[in-house]
Amino acid sequence: MPTFADLRQQVCEANHDLHRHGLVHAHSGNASGIDREAGVVLIKPSGVDIQTLRPEALVATALDGRRLAAREVPDGIASPLRPSVDLRHHLELYAADPSLGGIVHTHSIHATAWALVERPIPCAMTSMADEFGGDIPCAPYVDNADDHIARAIMAHRTRAPAILLGRHGVFAFDRTPALALKAALLTEVAAHTVMLAMGLGTPARFSDAEIEKWWQRYHAGYGQQPPA
Repeated sequence: MPTFADLRQQVCEANHDLHRHGLVHAHSGNASGIDREAGVVLIKPSGVDIQTLRPEALVATALDGRRLAAREVPDGIASPLRPSVDLRHHLELYAADPSLGGIVHTHSIHATAWALVERPIPCAMTSMADEFGGDIPCAPYVDNADDHIARAIMAHRTRAPAILLGRHGVFAFDRTPALALKAALLTEVAAHTVMLAMGLGTPARFSDAEIEKWWQRYHAGYGQQPPA
């Protein structure tokens, strides 16, 4: 069973990987994770160098956004830094979907290009059918006031573990920070690949039936099964 210390390390590594994979530039983007049992969220601090981020610098908050004192955090570590300005969107998504354990936000170049024209990325290749189960949706532009971003995401998301937010960027989410990071990375790969294909012709979107076939195969049998 992963510990809170494990979660802290996973969130830190997810933030590092955002930069390592070229999904963020300068101080943009963030990754978070939640310990549901403790009711504690860990998120990247605002405006810090993501490459040198240390686990103890992650900001711990309650689901209502209140920053926690050391005595309220399972590992006793309370960062003095301010949390990401995107904290509210993360918290509202965690509250809206109890299955989420990690969230990543990026402005990766090719995926954000699709977001700028407010177009979903069509499911035109088998790896997209596997991972996303269809198109990667795009929510229309909303401002960042109040709960507008989280509401737009929840209104337009599908079973895909990622969504484009019009004229903004990418939000990806899954059971763990590592899986959310994977979804963000594969969103950028899909955005780039389909964009390249469009320079050669018009990539054909799979039928819903064909998408379902690939999705079911991937989620029923891909990877290694734990020993009996």
